[in-house]
Amino acid sequence: MKVSYRWLLDLLPGAALDPDELARRLALRGAPVDGVSEPWGALKEIVVGRVTETRPHPRADRLTLCTVDAGSGEPLSVVCGAPNVEVDAFFPFAPVGSILPGGVKLKRARIRGESSHGMLCSRRELGLGDDHSGILRMEGEHEPGAGFIEAAGLDDLTLDVEITANRGDLLSHLGIARELATDTSGPPELPPLSGAGDLSLEWKRSPSEPSTRPRPTEVSAAGVSISVEEPELCPRYVGAVVRGVEVGPSPGWLRRRLAAAGSRPVNNVVDATNYVLLELGHPLHAFDLGKLRGSAVRVRTPRIDTGAGAGIPATRAGESRFTTLDGEERSLDDSMLMICDAEGPVAVAGVIGGRDSAVGDDTTEILLECALFDPRSVRRTRRALGLSTDASYRFERGVDPTGVRDAVERALSLILAVAGGEVTGPVLDCAPVPFEPTSIELRPARIERLLGVPFATNKVRKLLHPLGFTVGEERSGRVAVEVPGFRSHDVTREVDLIEEIARTWGFDRFPDDLGSFRPSTVPDDPFFRFEDEIRDELDARGLLEIQTPAFVSEAEGEVRLQNPLTAPEPVVRRDILPSVLRTVERNFALGNRDLRLFELATSFSAPPQEGAPPREETRLAAVVTGRKCPTHWSTSSALDFDCWDLKGLLFDLARMVWGAEARVEPENRLPPSGFADRFAPDRTFAVRSATDVKDVLGAGGLVTGLDAPAKAGEVWAFELALPERPVRSGTPVAAEISPYPASERDLALTVPDEIDFAAVEESILGYAGDLLESLVLFDRYKGSSLTGSDRSSLAFRLRFRSPKRTLKDREVDRYVARVLKALERLDVEQRS
Repeated sequence: MKVSYRWLLDLLPGAALDPDELARRLALRGAPVDGVSEPWGALKEIVVGRVTETRPHPRADRLTLCTVDAGSGEPLSVVCGAPNVEVDAFFPFAPVGSILPGGVKLKRARIRGESSHGMLCSRRELGLGDDHSGILRMEGEHEPGAGFIEAAGLDDLTLDVEITANRGDLLSHLGIARELATDTSGPPELPPLSGAGDLSLEWKRSPSEPSTRPRPTEVSAAGVSISVEEPELCPRYVGAVVRGVEVGPSPGWLRRRLAAAGSRPVNNVVDATNYVLLELGHPLHAFDLGKLRGSAVRVRTPRIDTGAGAGIPATRAGESRFTTLDGEERSLDDSMLMICDAEGPVAVAGVIGGRDSAVGDDTTEILLECALFDPRSVRRTRRALGLSTDASYRFERGVDPTGVRDAVERALSLILAVAGGEVTGPVLDCAPVPFEPTSIELRPARIERLLGVPFATNKVRKLLHPLGFTVGEERSGRVAVEVPGFRSHDVTREVDLIEEIARTWGFDRFPDDLGSFRPSTVPDDPFFRFEDEIRDELDARGLLEIQTPAFVSEAEGEVRLQNPLTAPEPVVRRDILPSVLRTVERNFALGNRDLRLFELATSFSAPPQEGAPPREETRLAAVVTGRKCPTHWSTSSALDFDCWDLKGLLFDLARMVWGAEARVEPENRLPPSGFADRFAPDRTFAVRSATDVKDVLGAGGLVTGLDAPAKAGEVWAFELALPERPVRSGTPVAAEISPYPASERDLALTVPDEIDFAAVEESILGYAGDLLESLVLFDRYKGSSLTGSDRSSLAFRLRFRSPKRTLKDREVDRYVARVLKALERLDVEQRS
């Protein structure tokens, strides 16, 4: 947010803060200043010039020869073409050698034969406006040669303050001043407005009119009625009618103040509403009352009514077209809150006004509004329209519910001062949902426990009171603290109050020593621990974790977002692997071909029945492609990842997730899913449970259809749907290493092609006995020397060992014979 330094000082009359000290204090309050700029720094070389003499130019009717006193000690001759140059008047003067805001460097020149030693400047030449009809005449008396910036009141600084999303109360000069007031002599005070009449405003509400008093849902006065038909979306709507205004340029002080705060002046009425927005943080809007159709103003959502004049003209059911202030025609839907007259919408509530009811040069009567709009409703509308404004930015973060009428009265004061007119009738205050202040119980003992420093009740009161909090008396170790309306959006719990105490006390004042710390006795959630174990396992295997966007196109998801960030991605993803594969394609495009990636994320699928919430699953997707290790001079070539690498990784993870009963098997036909068709049918694996072989828990294989360069290696990937709780086979127990030697046997087996490796392995493990220490497949062969073309040779090495004695050969041979007999049932024979 851009903040005027002079404006802040006006709000804090008792403070003497230079810009550096002000920035330091704001940083300690959690609102750092990102930068400081001089909005009129380009005018540093411009000085005040006094015209002491004028005479006609001898060779040009429209030029005047002026003698100017610019404080240099000698009069300067200047040729001027402005019709409003006068003797003894003061004007901004650009001497020879100075540079104007447009980058033009002034030189001594001869104009129609006469020397000119500088230039008297207009608003446009100074960058202060578009007026070029004459030079800028300065009001009052000034010292010739004095700096124009100081003489014109332009010696201001613009501070760029970083405001966090939860601190909507800081989106105003008053909010920033409140933060600084804790270190100054008193609370902030709104500066008086000259010519404001009887509506001068105290910044604190009078007790005679509490902000929580219920008000009706429909009010009328001065020939205007206001009704709120959506009280949940608009708890309060305040309006006032001003007649007899004269729309025109704002006075210089108002334009300067808006410009220093980063706002572009428009006209005196609009500038008055923007001034109050920047000062108090409340968005306001002025309608041209003469352009409103009928006398009724309604706060409602669009809908189609059958009664004449009762609905909003629409292009189709549930949608209407509306032209906003920026000239764009926009589509409205049924969820958007609108400000409507008798025939249709005139403003999008909390976002932007309409073009057809905007204040213009011919406006003579206005309806001024200020309201409370539901932050979620404004956020939905802003996203749907793709339009962010100063108003929506503040409403989304929450405005002060107790300051709505204050903002209207402040704006009325300013409008009367700069545009004239008369307030007709009372202020219309329509509030169907009264604001209820929040009271939080605060425990001093809890403060000390969290901050490590004791804070007595009186000390707490001293710290919180300047911020607007009301601190009661301590009873039974508890203190009731009433939260001010402007902090009702972010201070809702005891811990929030403790944060305010720490922030106001100063984080730099806490001792550096580490106090006593007792670790939490609450165990971590088993599933989160399980996720960490999976991450550790994949990290140990060299895979890198990535995070990809959860929002995808409609083809990749089933659950639609109410407020999608972008139109092409209106749903949340059903599967994780497609997003990971897009990352692979992006890396391929950048020349990265050796990849090991995984993502652990939540997927969403359609609810099992209507009205139920979407079904959520935690899924794991991984991809390996390219070389297993970098090339090295000691090897002729590096090996690429293949199907066995994928199957091994998939097998180990499946056992880790579902226990020893998990199976990884070749699969030609996977169940339909968002990624099943990405795998080559003959090079695919499915993960199943031994208890339910029909249920596919995950799948992997060779990915096809990728946008990959010709030299890219094969891409192997998988995706698993993780259970809510892992299948644990018990706590691992360390086994003592046997001191006795092992006995090994090699078996070369011929296996029918229809029998997979898992069946052979399972049979060997089942009949080899408890003394089998390891089983390793060390060779696979398929060739003409085998009996039958439909058989393969698998060579296994079996290692036996006893923890208590040395095994004898006949014992081991007995186990091997039992294994061979069991394998005969699978038509597996020992190769001779």
